[in-house]
Amino acid sequence: MGLEEFIIRTYEGISDRAQVEDLERRCEVGPAESLFLFTDTMGDPICRIRNSPMYKMLVAELDNELVGVIQGSIKVVTVHRHPPNEGLAKVGYILGLRVAPCHRRKGIGSSLVRRLEEWFIANDVDYAYMATEKENHASVKLFVNQLGYVKFRTPAILVNPVSDHSFRISPNIQISRLKIEEAESLYRKYMGTTEFFPNDIDNILRNKLSLGTWVAYYKGDSWGDFGSNNERVLPTSWAMLSVWNSGEIFKLRLGKAPLSCFIFTKSWALIDKIFPCFKLPTLPDFFNPFGFYFMYGLHQEGPLSGKLLRCLCQFVHNSAIKSKDEYCKVIVTEVGGSDTVRLHIPHWKLLSCPEDLWCIKALKTEGTNSLHELTNNPPTKTLFVDPREV
Repeated sequence: MGLEEFIIRTYEGISDRAQVEDLERRCEVGPAESLFLFTDTMGDPICRIRNSPMYKMLVAELDNELVGVIQGSIKVVTVHRHPPNEGLAKVGYILGLRVAPCHRRKGIGSSLVRRLEEWFIANDVDYAYMATEKENHASVKLFVNQLGYVKFRTPAILVNPVSDHSFRISPNIQISRLKIEEAESLYRKYMGTTEFFPNDIDNILRNKLSLGTWVAYYKGDSWGDFGSNNERVLPTSWAMLSVWNSGEIFKLRLGKAPLSCFIFTKSWALIDKIFPCFKLPTLPDFFNPFGFYFMYGLHQEGPLSGKLLRCLCQFVHNSAIKSKDEYCKVIVTEVGGSDTVRLHIPHWKLLSCPEDLWCIKALKTEGTNSLHELTNNPPTKTLFVDPREV
C-alpha cells in the first residue's frame, strides 16, 4: 500500500468526531504491554489542546476511514538561561499521535508528524518537541531515528492516589491562597528563567481549569509585607504550587491489567474496610473512568521549604477529598528529573513514572547551535510543565 493512497487533512469536528473517538479506543496508551490507560475525551477529541494559544489537529484518511490522528499546539517559552524576554522561543508541542493498529508501519505516523511540522514552520516556530514513555520503543524509533529529534530531558511523573483519609497538616504551617496577580508576579520572578516556562503564564492562571495557587510558610513569619524600598519581603522559607483540574476535560481508565493487579486492589480495599484504624491509603477504582488534579509550578525557597512543599501537596490531596468532584481519583505532577522538589512530593512508585522522555528538534537552521546547547548541557534545576499539555 503506497503513501499516495491516504490523505492528510485538518480535523473536522462534526463529521470526524465519532471516528476519532473510535480510533482512540483502538489505540492503547501506556508503557507496558499488559497495563495501559485509555483516554476518555468525553465527546471532545480536541480537548487536550483546546486551551493552548494556538492548536491544530490533523487526520489521515484512507478510503473514507480515519486511520491516523495527531495534535499540536504552539506557545512562547523560555528555553535558555538568560534574563526574562531574552531567552524566549516559539515552540510547537506534538501529542496524541495515533495510527490504527492494522495500518501501522505504512508511513502514516511519519507523514502526520511532517505535516504538523509544516504548520509549525508556517507559524514561525523555532523548535518542535514531544513527550513519550521511555520504554515506548516504537515512538522513540520514529521520532529519534527517522525524524531527527534529539533526546532532551527525562522528567519524572509522580502520581498519588486520592484516598478517603485526609493528611494532617502541621499546625505550625500557614497555607494561603494567592490572588492571580500575586501568583503571576512570583512565577515570573522565581521561575521566569526556568526551562519551558510559558510566557503567557497569566492566561494559564486565569483559565477556568486552574483551581488556584497556594503558598505555605511557617506561622510567625510574615508574608508579603513591603519593605523600605517598596519590595515585597518574603519569609526565609516558603513554597508554592498551582492546581489544574484535568478531569474537567478528559478522564482516564485502566484498559487492561493482570489478575494480580485486580486482586491486589480488591484485597487492599477489603483490609481498609475491616481495619479502618490502620488508615491505609485507599486505592481508587481505576477500572472505571476517573479524573485527576495536576499540580504545576511547584517551587520552594529556603532551607526549611521541603516540609512546606510536602504540606502543600497534602493540602491539595485533602482538597480533592472535600471537593464535589467524585471522579478525582489521583493527584499528578511532573517535575525535572534532577529537580530536588521531587524528594518532597508524596507519590506511589507503583503508579509513577520515574523517567518520562522529552525529545526536541530545531525547525530553523539558526536554531541548530542553540539546540546543541540545550541537549548537551546538564538540565537546569527546574523544568516547568504546562498543565495545558498534560
